[in-house]
Amino acid sequence: MKNLLRPPLTRLLALAALVLVIPLGARAMLGWSNPLGYLSDLAVGSLLVLLVHRRPWWLALPLLLAWAALWVASAELVSAVGRLPVSADLGYLFDPQFMENSTGGGLAHAWLPALLGGGLLAWLLGAWFGRGQPQARLPRKAWALPAVLFGMHWGLQHLAPSDAEQWRQYNLTHQALSAGVGDLQRQAQGWLGEAPVITPLPANGLTQHDLAGQRLLAAPGQARNLLVITLEGIPGAYLSPNREALHSRFDQALMPKLSRWAQRGMNTPDYVLHTHQTIRGLYAMLCGDYDKLANGTPKGMELLTQQQRNQACLPAQLRQAGFTTHYLQGAGLRFMAKDRIMPHIGFESVHGLEWFKHDNYLEFPWGKDDRAFFEGAQDYVGQLRQQKKPWMLTLLTVGTHQPYSAPADYLARYDTAKQAAVAYLDDAIGAFLDNLERQGVLKDTLVVITSDESHGIDGVRLASSWGFNLTLAPEQAQLPHIKQGIYGHVDLATSLLDYFNLPIPVALAGRSLFRDYDSGREMISYTNGMLRYHDGQGVFTECDFQQRCRRYASQGFIADQARYLGPGDNSFGPQLGALAGVLDQSLLQTPLNLRYQFGGPSAIALQARIHDDWADNLIGAQYLEMPEGSRTRVRVKVRALDPQHAAYIQLKAKELEQDVPLGLPEEIRVTTDEPLEMEFGFDNPSVRKAFSFHLLGYGGGEVEVSDFSVITALPGEEEPQEDFTDGQAAQSS
Repeated sequence: MKNLLRPPLTRLLALAALVLVIPLGARAMLGWSNPLGYLSDLAVGSLLVLLVHRRPWWLALPLLLAWAALWVASAELVSAVGRLPVSADLGYLFDPQFMENSTGGGLAHAWLPALLGGGLLAWLLGAWFGRGQPQARLPRKAWALPAVLFGMHWGLQHLAPSDAEQWRQYNLTHQALSAGVGDLQRQAQGWLGEAPVITPLPANGLTQHDLAGQRLLAAPGQARNLLVITLEGIPGAYLSPNREALHSRFDQALMPKLSRWAQRGMNTPDYVLHTHQTIRGLYAMLCGDYDKLANGTPKGMELLTQQQRNQACLPAQLRQAGFTTHYLQGAGLRFMAKDRIMPHIGFESVHGLEWFKHDNYLEFPWGKDDRAFFEGAQDYVGQLRQQKKPWMLTLLTVGTHQPYSAPADYLARYDTAKQAAVAYLDDAIGAFLDNLERQGVLKDTLVVITSDESHGIDGVRLASSWGFNLTLAPEQAQLPHIKQGIYGHVDLATSLLDYFNLPIPVALAGRSLFRDYDSGREMISYTNGMLRYHDGQGVFTECDFQQRCRRYASQGFIADQARYLGPGDNSFGPQLGALAGVLDQSLLQTPLNLRYQFGGPSAIALQARIHDDWADNLIGAQYLEMPEGSRTRVRVKVRALDPQHAAYIQLKAKELEQDVPLGLPEEIRVTTDEPLEMEFGFDNPSVRKAFSFHLLGYGGGEVEVSDFSVITALPGEEEPQEDFTDGQAAQSS
């Protein structure tokens, strides 16, 4: 017994408990039990034991802290949005300001960092008391253990692929290692000239619009106006008609009021969300095109460089047809450049948080809580009804974004803050729709309720891709209660133009929800790290981050369960990836020689101090992609508009949300007489993903960011920056 308590052995036991026992217990407590997941934890844990044992504590501690942080990050993101982090998320999860906003200062699984912290402390104490004492060498044969465990995991994945969620099958560290090995293999094939020639699957069925179906309405729609309500992160499973139509085993009635409205409208249960992230969902539904089916510059930002494709988007088309077009969201507009993208695609009035005059009912870091938002939206609709022209209004809520704030009485009634926030939204939109009906709005307005993305549901198959479309029309009796067939956000713009009997631009893809089709159709999505494709002929395929594919017999895209047909052949994964690459380039063939203009003439009010890099960003230059070997040039012009106030400006850059030093002054004083004008550039020795600029200011008064120009080009191919004009991106109203 005394030998067991010797400090060197205690240190080894504490390390084993930290990286082997705690992960296995945490996986069980989180409800992630799966043989592959336990095998992954054991493989990573045994490798850590071998790497850390006999190393100085100061060398081993950073590695263990990073490993523990990845565990916490995995648990929090799965809890919040139902998916495992990808590389683009990791920066968010290590950014204290973003995490403070997203968690509301608390964690969904606060016990996990406490448990890991206790394990780390026990290991550090063992290391401290055992300092100076020799550590026994582990036998060299021990290195075979993680190799065998990783090999077993690899073999099981290939012999008996699982359709369980990625977090059930992989430790995040293991997934990152596997992805890295796969990338190295593909690079090595390229270096050796052995890379296979990949022919993409045909894209025509995904890129062209299809009006060959039979009309549901004998005449153009009776509605005079259009109201599109976009609910942050809500999956299709929350509406009871969708659950019933797809025989879903998910049985939580979190949105009974919206479900009662769904009983009166046309529902599309098999409705696909193509990606994560709000700006990508809005682009797909309003512009009839798939956004990037991977991480990369959102197409809404790419659209800012064009002056023709944006005219095909739904708001621009309705504006040409005589509608007034309006966009209202419950958060600030500048993040992700919605202050520029929304006017550019045809909205003549664009408003965010600054439009609302009434206070929130509860504290919420991202903007308006849902009750306050819909009360404001009610006023907005009332103003629109006073005008003579028909109108289009698009609404976007933010209340069901993590940290899922809700009043105390809601939190008391539900198991999680996420459920409470969804119930709070349900009451708010239920009251909003009731008021619209009482005021007669539904008699002359087509109402479409959908979501930008899905925050997922643990244990529900394809929940991250499962959206919904609830349509309330004046001629509801002529429409089916359940709209059969596969549809998605890519169909919405075509559908609404078809309802109003307006021409469909050639650039728009999709089928019309107001037609019945005799044949199947292709559909694609990229959510939760999985690329998913339905061939329209009863075969559904999903491919993981290593391009390993599984095939299922499934008439629809979204289904509670499907019959496994076996793995896809080795070429299908690369072919599907190549198809996604073709779709990703629908606007631009290359991210080179792009001239982004994020500045404009609008006055921007400054606060007395900077609260965080997210909420206070003065521009929308986020998630830019910069190719390997290119050079990026930036030009900035900022002027204070109030002679009584000086502005203090900071400019930061982040790649994957990690700070990138630009060699700029930490802070610059700007006045009306002494504006800020600067130009700088930097090289991109390797590809940059999710590169963001954060232009921040404080001091009171207002400023004008008249120019924030960004060019990325190969050396020697740069265009003169004088070619930048404000007209290259429409200004916000």
